[in-house]
Amino acid sequence: MADHALPYDTPEEWPVTATETPFSGKVTGVRTDVVRMPDGSTARRDYQTHPGSVAVVALDDEERVLVLRQYRHPVRHRLWELPAGLLDVPGEHPLRAAQRELYEEAHLKADDWRVLVDIYSTPGGSDEAIRVYLARGLAPAEGERFEAAEEEAEFEFDRVPVAELVGQVLAGELHNACLAVGVLALQAVLTGDGPDALRPADAPWPARPFQP
Repeated sequence: MADHALPYDTPEEWPVTATETPFSGKVTGVRTDVVRMPDGSTARRDYQTHPGSVAVVALDDEERVLVLRQYRHPVRHRLWELPAGLLDVPGEHPLRAAQRELYEEAHLKADDWRVLVDIYSTPGGSDEAIRVYLARGLAPAEGERFEAAEEEAEFEFDRVPVAELVGQVLAGELHNACLAVGVLALQAVLTGDGPDALRPADAPWPARPFQP
């Protein structure tokens, strides 16, 4: 038993005295807020506005994780990643978005879904919230394969043992945030209370509230 209070994040909102949107793109934008600090001073904060994202740690019966590699132009790298995507369909449940991404990117479905971890990707510069799901009981999806385009047309796929991915993350060989957080969380789950102790797939998500 811990001899001190466990840390946890708490919601808080400092007053915004002025705001503007210097850029608004198709999905994301840039907002500038003038924030009043507790001492009464003000500061400008520029950040990316983002609809949120979901990612999927798809774990097969041999404890291998499905990963895919694609080119990411902003960092000039071809990165190994998890199936993932934006919450860019109005009103879509995040679980449905995750199931859609697993189907579109890997042509797979899963029988068992759990919430693995919720994160803010870069809270100092973006309001993006990401929910990472654990998907088990994998099987080929029915119907036609989704027709990929642009960077997604160049996907490469692999299934890698959890322990190997953890080693590559710690060695600095894998850099995608969702992949790193997802496989490290999965390792903790597999060596701890097990996947059945995770939150259900429809667990509340205060960062991106949704209708059950």
